[in-house]
Amino acid sequence: MLDPNQPIAIFAEATMGLLNAKMAEGILRYGRNPAVAVIDSTKAGKTVGDVCRLQSDVPIVATLEEAIALGAQVLVLGTAPSGGRVPGEWMDILHRAVGAGLSIVNGMHDELAPTLGRDLAEGQWIWDIRMAQGTLPDIAMGRAAALSNARILMVGTDMAVGKMTAGLEIHRSLCEAGADAAFLASGQTGIAIMGTGIPLDAFRVDHAAGAVERMVLGAADHDYVIVEGQGSLLHPGSTATLPLMRGSCCTSMILCHRAGMKALDTLDNVRVPPLRDVIALNEMTATANGTLTAAKVLGIALNTSHLSEDAAKAAIEETMAETGLPVSDLVRFGAAPLADAIMAFHTK
Repeated sequence: MLDPNQPIAIFAEATMGLLNAKMAEGILRYGRNPAVAVIDSTKAGKTVGDVCRLQSDVPIVATLEEAIALGAQVLVLGTAPSGGRVPGEWMDILHRAVGAGLSIVNGMHDELAPTLGRDLAEGQWIWDIRMAQGTLPDIAMGRAAALSNARILMVGTDMAVGKMTAGLEIHRSLCEAGADAAFLASGQTGIAIMGTGIPLDAFRVDHAAGAVERMVLGAADHDYVIVEGQGSLLHPGSTATLPLMRGSCCTSMILCHRAGMKALDTLDNVRVPPLRDVIALNEMTATANGTLTAAKVLGIALNTSHLSEDAAKAAIEETMAETGLPVSDLVRFGAAPLADAIMAFHTK
C-alpha cells in the first residue's frame, strides 16, 4: 500500500528518542521511503540525530503543517502509547492530515479506516497494519518442518530488546554474503518497513501459529528465512514466542539481550536468569523436549546502545565467555559474526 517513493512524516509527539518511539526509529533506520520530518513539539528545532543514536539529519518539527510544507504525503504513527491504543487527543491531527490529502500508516490496535475512511479522496488510503488480512489461516500442523531451508527465529530475554533490528541486520549481512535470504515480519514496524508480513498480535491464539506457518511456507524458495521475533518466554504478559516457534518450526535461533539487564524492563520483580539458562529454555521449548524440530541458539545479539564503545566491547567479551557463542552488537559492530555462524551451522 505504501509506495516507496512517497515522502513520509512520522508522528512521535513527546516520545522521539524514547522507547515508545521504536517504530519511528525502525522506519528511519531501515525504511524505504524518504522521511521529510518527525513531528514532536517537545524537540522541535532539533534533528533525529540530535536525540537518537541514528546518523540522520531529518528535522524534527512542531506541527503537521510544517511537515506538509516539507513535502509529506503520508503520516506514519511512529509512537505507541502503553496498550497500543489511539489516544483521543490524536484524532484532531489525524482528521487534519486526511483533510490535507495525506494518507496514514497506523500501527495501533485501533482501526482508523472506519472512522476516517469516509473522508478520503481518490488516491488516499489508510493502512491499518495491525488488522489481519485475508482468510483465517489453518491450524498449524508442523508443515514447515518438511522444508529443507534454514529458518532462523529471533528470540529475546524481554520485549523491546532489538529482535527486529537484529533480524534485519542479519538479513542484510546474509544478502551481502551472497546468500538467498528473506526477512519475514511479524509486527507493525517490520511490516511497514518490508511492505509485507503478518501482524501476529492481531490473530486469535488458535490461529497465530497457523498464520506464522502460512507465511513461512510462502517463503519456502529461500535458502535462509529470518523470522522476526516478538515478546519473550520470560515475560508473564507475552504469548507471542510460542506460536512463532511452532509455526516456523525454526531450525536455529538468535538470542537478543540488552547488556547488563538483570530484570525485565517493566517488571523489576522478574529477574533475567543466566543467559545459559535462557538459551536452554528456548531450545527445549522450540524442540518440545526433543519431540519437534531441533533448534539451536547460534549467537547473541547484544544491545549495547546505552554503553560507551569501550564498555560495549567489554560486555561483548564477557557474554562470549559466559555463553561460548559468537556475540555482537549488530548495529554498532556489524552482524557478520552471527551471519557467519548461521551459514556455517546450516551448511554443516
